[in-house]
Amino acid sequence: MEIVEVKFDNNRVSSFFRNNDLSIKNNLTVIVDSDRGYQFGKVINVINDTKEFDSLDLYDVVRISSKKDYYRHLENIKMEKEALDKCREIVDNDGLNMSIIDASYNFDRSQLLFRFVADERIDFRKLARDLGSLFHARIELRQIGIRDKAKEIGGIGPCGRLLCCSTFLNSFDSVTINMAKNQNVSLNPNKINGVCGRLLCCLKYENDVYSDLKKGIPKVGSKVLIDGKNAKVVSLNILDGKYIVEFEDKSRTEVDINESKE
Repeated sequence: MEIVEVKFDNNRVSSFFRNNDLSIKNNLTVIVDSDRGYQFGKVINVINDTKEFDSLDLYDVVRISSKKDYYRHLENIKMEKEALDKCREIVDNDGLNMSIIDASYNFDRSQLLFRFVADERIDFRKLARDLGSLFHARIELRQIGIRDKAKEIGGIGPCGRLLCCSTFLNSFDSVTINMAKNQNVSLNPNKINGVCGRLLCCLKYENDVYSDLKKGIPKVGSKVLIDGKNAKVVSLNILDGKYIVEFEDKSRTEVDINESKE
């Protein structure tokens, strides 16, 4: 048995499926079973070493897609755009405070999923009934976070590179303002917030390193004794293991933490 990694057009996150005796390779399109029924996707990786998947209850690859399947997939994409426009129209007419992000059918169009962003809890029962009677499919409305929206749309971060969330992050770690403080990053919202308006995910990456490096460095504002003179720590250079102190006569000097231990 092989495990294949499959991506879908409407989702940047890949999913894994069991391949039973089908001749599958990368970039082939397949029909897979899922919690939403059958779906059309593209194989991006074939995994032969399946030990780490032994404990997982995975769905199966049903078949390699045919030309007929592909044309139905294109038709689904067209109908999804029409459904998205119609849903947004109904939301506007009903005055619902929600932003519809996208719409996606499963392969046989028995289920239609709408994802939305909202700042508060939304009573969408009437909306679901209206959509169900209009599209004659089982309707699912799923609220997602603003970070999920950024992940789907993509963009360029302040570093000039593609957003981490839309390229390689499969899940979001908790990011706190203390991480920015720990790294001496300016607390200006324009500096520490991403395009989603939330704290930058990359604040998490090096936080543990900064915490380790700061263990031997006194805090800003603390009193220290340098060459027998009283001084106050006024700034830190954490990565270089140095800090600047100010003496009572207002003169300053840089202290190397490694040299000060000798």
